Amino acid sequence: MHSDKRSILVLAFPNAQLLDVTGPLQVFASANELAVLQGLARPYAPRVVSFEGGLVTTSAGVALMSDSLRSAGRQADTLIIAGGRGVHSASKEPKLLDWVRRQAARSRRIASVCTGAFLLAEAGLLDGRRVATHWFHCDELARRYPSLRVEPDPIFIREGDVWTSAGVTAGIDLALALVEDDLGRAMALDVARELVVFLKRPGGQAQFSATLSMQKAGDRFGELHAWIAEHLTADLSVPELAERIGMSERSFMRHYRAETGRTPARAVEQFRVEAAQRLLAETSWPVKRIAARCGFGVEETMRRSFMRVLSVTPQVYRERFAGGSTPSA
Repeated sequence: MHSDKRSILVLAFPNAQLLDVTGPLQVFASANELAVLQGLARPYAPRVVSFEGGLVTTSAGVALMSDSLRSAGRQADTLIIAGGRGVHSASKEPKLLDWVRRQAARSRRIASVCTGAFLLAEAGLLDGRRVATHWFHCDELARRYPSLRVEPDPIFIREGDVWTSAGVTAGIDLALALVEDDLGRAMALDVARELVVFLKRPGGQAQFSATLSMQKAGDRFGELHAWIAEHLTADLSVPELAERIGMSERSFMRHYRAETGRTPARAVEQFRVEAAQRLLAETSWPVKRIAARCGFGVEETMRRSFMRVLSVTPQVYRERFAGGSTPSA
C-alpha cells in the first residue's frame, strides 16, 4: 500500500448487507480507474476487513473475501462500517467495538452505511451528533441511543469527520460525497456518470417512505387514517376530522401531534402526496387529473406539496420512478 493512496477500510461481518459493502467499494474503484485513464496515480486503496478475515457471507448469500482486523494496519484514512441484519450481533462483540474505537481515533474520518450507525453508536462514536440511517430503523436507533439526533430524511449527514448515510444505495451517495471531498466535484461527477447515478440525488428518504411515522403510530388514529386514505377529496379539515373521531378540536390537535409527530394538516398532505406518488408511478394520467383525484384540487397545489414533502416536482418524480405506466380507470 503506497503512502500517497488513501486507505479505505470497509468493515463487514456475517449477514452484512451486500450493497452496503460493494456500493462504496465500486465508487472508490471507479475513481481509481478514471484517475489512471487521466494519467494520474490511483487515489484509493480500498479493503474489506472483518473480525477474523477470510470469507464473510452477506445476507444476500454472497461471500466476500476480507482481511482480518490484525492485518488492517494501525492507521487508515477512512473507516466505513457497513450495515445489514448482522450488525446487532456484531455490536455485541467487545473486541470488535474496541477495534472500531481505536481505528476511529487513528482515522481521518469515519462513516457508516445504513444500520452500520448502530455499531458506531454502540461504540460511543455518535453521541450528541446528527445521524442518518435507513428510514425504517430511525425510531429504533433513536430509542436505543437517546443522545443521538436521528434524522429520518437525509440521504447522508456529515458532521465534521463523521459521516452517516441512509439505507443500502445511499452508501453510493455517501461514497461519492467522500470522493468529492477528496478529489473535487469534477472527479465525483465523472464517477457518478460512470455508475449512471446522481451525484447528488434530489430529495431525501421521504420520497421512499411517505407516511412512515403515521403508519407506525399506535392504533388510536388507525381507523381515522384508513378513512382519510379512502376519502382524499373530502373535507379533511381539523374540525371535520375531530368530529369524526369524537374529540374537541383542541384535544384532537394535541393528542394527534403527540402520537404522530405532526399536525393533522401535514398528515393529510402526506396521505395525498403518497397517493399521488403511486398514480404518477403506475399510471399515465395527466398531472392535473392526479391532483384532482388526490384531493389537491389544482396542479399547482400538488406541486407545492411535492416540493415541501419530497423536494422534487411531480414531473421529476414521475420521470424517476415511473415504469411502463398504463392508464387506469
